[in-house]
Amino acid sequence: MNPTGDIAKQQADLITISVLLMLIIIVPVMILTVLFAWRYRKSANAKYEPDWDHSTKLELVIWGAPLLIIIVLGLITWVSTHKLDPYRPLDRLDENRPIPASTKPLEVQVVALDWKWLFIYPEQGIASVNELVTPVDVPIRFKITSSTVMNTFYIPTLAGMIYAMPGMETTLNAVLNKPGDYKGLSANFSGEGFSHMHFAYKGVTGGEFDAWVQNMKSKPGVLDRADYLNLEKPSVREPVRYYGQVENALFNRILNRCVAEGNVCMNEQMAQDHKRNAIAAAAKRLPSKAQLEQMAQLAEAEMCITPEAGGPAVVIPNYSVKK
Repeated sequence: MNPTGDIAKQQADLITISVLLMLIIIVPVMILTVLFAWRYRKSANAKYEPDWDHSTKLELVIWGAPLLIIIVLGLITWVSTHKLDPYRPLDRLDENRPIPASTKPLEVQVVALDWKWLFIYPEQGIASVNELVTPVDVPIRFKITSSTVMNTFYIPTLAGMIYAMPGMETTLNAVLNKPGDYKGLSANFSGEGFSHMHFAYKGVTGGEFDAWVQNMKSKPGVLDRADYLNLEKPSVREPVRYYGQVENALFNRILNRCVAEGNVCMNEQMAQDHKRNAIAAAAKRLPSKAQLEQMAQLAEAEMCITPEAGGPAVVIPNYSVKK
C-alpha cells in the first residue's frame, strides 16, 4: 500500500477509496447491531408496537445509501478499468508529470521458466536470469510469456499481476518513480519450485542503468537457442545469471514454441493454415461443371435476331463467375 510505481500507486488508491466507501455501510451496521441489542433487551421495557411494519424514511436509508455507493463504485470501476489497462501506453510519469513526447519506452521481454525468470533487453542485446534492472522515470513495456505452464508476473511496488502463458504474449506498461531494491515473484502456483520463484528488482537512475548495460555487454555469456534449451530445464533456487549477447528473435521463437531445431513456429503454422483455408473457401465458391453448362444453355436461349441489322445478335446475361 506504499508503492513506488505510478500504476501501483493508482491501484492502491482504488483499494483505499473502495474500503472507505464500504465502511460507510459497515460501520453504522456494526454500531446499530450493538445499539439495537442493548436498547431492545428484555429488561429495557422498550415500547411494544406489534402493528408497525413500514417506515418510508427507514426504507430510503436502507436502500438509498447502498445504491448510491454501488453507483459510485461502478463509475470508479468503469473509469479505472480503462485508465489502468495494462496494455494501454502510459500518459504520465506520476500525478504531477506527463511523459515528454520524445520519450521512448524501455522494452523488456519476460519469460517465466520452471522455476526462474528470464529477462531479455532486445534493444540492448543483453539478458539476465532472476534479476531485473530498470531506470526510474522511464516508461517500461513488458512483453510477457511462459515456457511451459501459466505463471503470474508480479512486482508489488510497480504494478498489478499479469499472467504469463505459454504460446501467448501479454503486455504490461508501467513506470518506477523511486530508486531502490525491490522484489518480484510469481503469484500463480506452478509446481514444485513455485515458492522459490522470486527475482530481484532494482530501480536505478538513468546514468546507472547505462553503466549497467555497458557492464552487461562485457559479460562472456551468449544466450542462443542451445543455451536457452538448457536454461529451460526445471531448476530450483537458480542463481542470477548474465548474458552479454542474445540471439536475434529468440523471444519470438520462445513465444511461438520453435526454439528447438526442426520445430515449426506457431505463427508460421497458423499463417499456412489460414492460406489453405482461404484457398479451400475460394474453391467452394467456384461454379461446378453442371452450373457452367446450365449458364451456357441460358445464354443460348436468349439469342435473338435484330431486324435492323439483318443478322443474328447474341445477348448474354451478365453472369459473374468468381475465380
